[in-house]
Amino acid sequence: MSRVLPAAVCGTLASALAVGCGGGQPLDAHEARGNFTVAVTHASFPTHQAVSRPTRLVLAVHNTSARTLPNVTVGVTSFSYISNYPRLASRLRPVWVVDQGPGVVPHPAVETRQVDPPGSAVTSNYNIWALGPLKPGATKTFVWRVTPVKAGIHRVYYRVYAGLNGRARATLAGGGISAGSFTTLIAGRPPPTHVDPQTGKVVEGPYIPPEG
Repeated sequence: MSRVLPAAVCGTLASALAVGCGGGQPLDAHEARGNFTVAVTHASFPTHQAVSRPTRLVLAVHNTSARTLPNVTVGVTSFSYISNYPRLASRLRPVWVVDQGPGVVPHPAVETRQVDPPGSAVTSNYNIWALGPLKPGATKTFVWRVTPVKAGIHRVYYRVYAGLNGRARATLAGGGISAGSFTTLIAGRPPPTHVDPQTGKVVEGPYIPPEG
C-alpha cells in the first residue's frame, strides 16, 4: 500500500493543505518554492531478518543545494500491507511494527495519536516523517527501529521530500526523484539464542554445555 505524497502533493489533499482548515492563511505560505538537490549518503536495511527480531532502517539525507531545504521529509511505504481477510477491524496490517520513528524521543514520551510510535519527526500522515530545515552541506539521519512480524520476501520503498506542502521539491543532482527501495527476506522464526553463563548476555545460537 502506498500513501507517500507525490512530489507536487496531488489531489484533494494538496488543496486542503494549500487553503488550510477553515480558511485563513495557506499552510504553505512560508515554504520556499523550487527544487532542492539532495543525496542519500547512507541507506541500510538488513536483507535477512526474522520475525520478532528488532532491526533498524537508516537513511542519511544530505543537502547538496545552495539553499536551506525547508523541511527534510521521508516517506516510507510497505511497513504495512492490505489484507483481504474478511471481517477485519482494519485491512491495514503490519509487516514491520514501528517501535520508534525518526527524531528525538521526548521524556517522558508523549504520543499525539494512539498509533504514533515514539519519535518527534512524526506527521499527520502515518508513513511520512519530517526532521525540519536542512542547511546547505548538512546531513540529517532518519532512523526507524522496527520489528518484523510477517514472514516472506518484502520490498520497502522510500522517497525524500523537501517539504510537506509541495512547493519545495527534492531532486537528485541529475534532476531525478530521490527515491529507493530495499528487498528483504523475513524468516518465519527467530534464530535460537541462549544466555552465556560467563557474561549473562543473550547471544545467538543454541547452548552447548561444556564437556565433562
